[in-house]
Amino acid sequence: MPGPVSIVVANTRNLVYLSGMKKPTLLMTICLAPLTLGRMAAPLPAAAAEEPFAAARQRMVREQLAGPARDITNARVLAAMGKVPRHEFVPERLRAQAYEDGPLPIGDGQTISQPYIVAFMTERLELKPNERVLEVGTGSGYQAAVLSELGAQVYTIEIIEDLAKRAARDLERLGYTNVHVRAGDGFRGWPEAAPFDAIIVTCAPEKIPRPLIDQLKDGGRMILPLGPLRSQELVVLRKHAGRVEQREVLPVRFVPMTGQAQRPETIPDSERLRTLTGPAPSSAK
Repeated sequence: MPGPVSIVVANTRNLVYLSGMKKPTLLMTICLAPLTLGRMAAPLPAAAAEEPFAAARQRMVREQLAGPARDITNARVLAAMGKVPRHEFVPERLRAQAYEDGPLPIGDGQTISQPYIVAFMTERLELKPNERVLEVGTGSGYQAAVLSELGAQVYTIEIIEDLAKRAARDLERLGYTNVHVRAGDGFRGWPEAAPFDAIIVTCAPEKIPRPLIDQLKDGGRMILPLGPLRSQELVVLRKHAGRVEQREVLPVRFVPMTGQAQRPETIPDSERLRTLTGPAPSSAK
């Protein structure tokens, strides 16, 4: 019997290039939800059936990720992106487009993120084998599979229960037994599995949820889109001795985080992150 599979819903992300900008901007959708699942890459389909997708996947890595102006250089991330069968995480009618340079709809008003964005966020987590990572926003399960290929223990949360269940089934079918999926509100994180070495959030709160900071291990990293819809930055956080440093790395546009994040009056003062200590945020656009 494979280990428990937790479902993490990845928020919808669409990457676009803004006028006059060299760096891409993200358009994403939200997620939050509880269920359970897990990873260990399962056997791929027969060679003949897999070959067209394998060639497209390697071309995706070569041209969209490692190519000029894309700046994805981490060999482990590139290898993971070259291994995960993205076509298995999209509707069958869209499989021929699975390795194109953009997001695709996956149902329930959500999308699977552009491969570049998945790689960009993953690279900045700087994951090591066997580290524990929380994902808020499971979506199709594709991001969770990539994290799994890096040897992480993945805990993922999706607010849309149907998506969480579907992602859990697909991850289990593909043999990702180290991914745990939960349907629920990601604002509160996953206290029972904490602390985490890294946290990745694929929907945008206006303020960093205090529970996520509390569940981040000392020395841990977090990446998330932050701010209102029309003024968001992808932010990398590092926690050191109780201090949190943040750095802006990319202008983006994600869907807002839903659930408790949109009801601040219900959040106890003890769970609000009032200030972040450390150097002032910088911009790397």
